[in-house]
Amino acid sequence: MSGLTLVYTGNGKGKTTASLGLSMRALGHNQNVGFLQFMKGSKDYGEVKFATMLRNFTLVQSGQESFVSYKFPDPIDIKMAQEGLELARKWFEEDTFDLVVLDELLVAVAFKLVSVAQVIDLVKQKPPRLNLVMTGRYAAPEIIEIADTVTEMTELRHAYQRGVQAKEGMEF
Repeated sequence: MSGLTLVYTGNGKGKTTASLGLSMRALGHNQNVGFLQFMKGSKDYGEVKFATMLRNFTLVQSGQESFVSYKFPDPIDIKMAQEGLELARKWFEEDTFDLVVLDELLVAVAFKLVSVAQVIDLVKQKPPRLNLVMTGRYAAPEIIEIADTVTEMTELRHAYQRGVQAKEGMEF
């Protein structure tokens, strides 16, 4: 069976959460899931803590704990994003996962840590049976074009706007 390429994008909350839900669904069918987080390095995320409790679920972070500057990314941010891309390529070559999630890859593209051309080249290297999800705001039109399914999360309201701070178990 042929695998799909999905994009979860938009300014609304829920892109990573949706990809985690899809991961849980795949795990429920005894599939192997690789979950690679770009631009994230905090061990405080709930999914990072939970990953150690799951079999068939590999979560790797390829980013610092600090936020990345859009205009002036630190060279280490670029290096870590490129290393993440190489790891994804290695996962594709090894072909042991049924689902691979490249979380926040689309933001890494927008921040020029990786290029659109690199992502398109990576997608072309995807094993035919593999399901691939790429998440993040600012999806480039060229990436949207090559995806089988594209979902845009639209923010109508966020609790931040009412002064509510990020909540453990909800935002991280």
